[in-house]
Amino acid sequence: MKSQNRQDWAPLLQTLAGRREVARSMGGPEKLARHRAAGRVDARTRIDELLDPGSFIEIGTLAGDGSTPADAFVAGSGLIDGRPLLVGSEDFSVSGGSIGTAAATKRARIAILAQQERLPLVMMLEGAGHRAVNGLFPHRPAPNDLQAMSELAGLVPTVAVVTGPSAGHGALTAPLSDFVVMVDADAALFTAGPPLVQASTGEQVTKSELGGPAVHAVESGVVHNVVADVEEALALVRRYLSYFPSSAWNRPPATTAESGHDLDERDLDDLLDIIPPNPRKSYDMREVLERLVDAGSLLEVQPEHGGSIITALARIGGQVVAIVANQPLVLAGAIDRAAAEKAARFISMTSAFHLPLVQLADNPGVLAGSVSERAGILRASARMFAAQHRAQVPKLHVTVRKAFGFGSSVMGQNAFGGQTVSLAFPGAMLGGIPAGVGGVTAKEDEQTRAALIENENSGPWRLAGTVTYDEVIDPRQLRNALLGGLRMARGREPAPVEPIRHIGYLP
Repeated sequence: MKSQNRQDWAPLLQTLAGRREVARSMGGPEKLARHRAAGRVDARTRIDELLDPGSFIEIGTLAGDGSTPADAFVAGSGLIDGRPLLVGSEDFSVSGGSIGTAAATKRARIAILAQQERLPLVMMLEGAGHRAVNGLFPHRPAPNDLQAMSELAGLVPTVAVVTGPSAGHGALTAPLSDFVVMVDADAALFTAGPPLVQASTGEQVTKSELGGPAVHAVESGVVHNVVADVEEALALVRRYLSYFPSSAWNRPPATTAESGHDLDERDLDDLLDIIPPNPRKSYDMREVLERLVDAGSLLEVQPEHGGSIITALARIGGQVVAIVANQPLVLAGAIDRAAAEKAARFISMTSAFHLPLVQLADNPGVLAGSVSERAGILRASARMFAAQHRAQVPKLHVTVRKAFGFGSSVMGQNAFGGQTVSLAFPGAMLGGIPAGVGGVTAKEDEQTRAALIENENSGPWRLAGTVTYDEVIDPRQLRNALLGGLRMARGREPAPVEPIRHIGYLP
């Protein structure tokens, strides 16, 4: 016979189960069917596919009411590869994924928890911003998620996944995140959607033209990587987080030999075929990086923006590194505003989480010309220089062929900028500007011009003679030399780590 207590509990538990069932129904069978028929993935399925099976623990399940299940925002904690994190997912099937008062509280709650518990935060965006009817109901002032997220930079990794149109307040989550992934066919980001734009300015524009991948992955740089579908986006998030510690109070995770990764020293014979000694000939730096790092570990970040610099995450000997490399296929490697800003932000973010920085220089300098000056190349390159100089992580520099003017400085060529090791290949050239141009500009006589050119073409030998570089290496020894630098830097590891604080602002 059931006890009286159990009988008294029964209606309460039945009510709870019923409310939870309503909350988890999202927009209902018909809306979900239309959503899925359009090739979209609903909010709860996205969370299930991101996290380790069965690990999701929801908070705020009963937010909202029967007409707005979970108040259009599913949130909670879970695991990725056994490591905990916080996650939130806008539910487009409920009120267009708009942010109600309860949802706003949940958004702030998980962002605050991310800092409090020192855990990564992943936000999935597919909503219309603040709900239009919010103003009809009184609510007390409270912290909002954007305030909380702005405090997370450099403390815990943050990721935004844009799976559909995202407008207004919700869209601002993206530029506040460390890493933004956009689904190609469906996603867009904008401060206001096409109807509001037309009503306020008269401009008629599609969601893709206003804030699709061509806008934000190529031009604005708000979006880092674009993928074909939601499944690929979630797999990319899992992979991206594998390069980072859970917080700035921890070191990046290392790969062990048992994991099957290529951890050993080896000669890179192919580099002699890939890299032309003639600095006027181009080559694809990506081919160099693919051979340099552990097999399958290279993840390029922002490949479509600022293409004259490659920013990438990778592992060398099982150790996570951040790579900044000039790309001679784009602008001959000259650094324009977009590339400099991309690199500066990447360096600041990765160094905050203690990732060693590998810099491969092969550029004719920062991009010259009136267009570049009007775009702000001076401030952007100064920002990049300051970011790499301030980075308090092991820094490993290699001059592959050339680095002229400020192009050498922003790539960390000077060993006394905190570099763990500074290397050059035979034939590497440095200078304020290319010798031929410099001689003419300075109005030097023919004999002096010839001497300048001869000196430039003489390679790094004079620089090696003054220990401008720690060593000039055979290109085939690149991986082995960097492994040596990383081993030397392990002397720092017994010391505890914590968030890096800087005094002063970037240029």
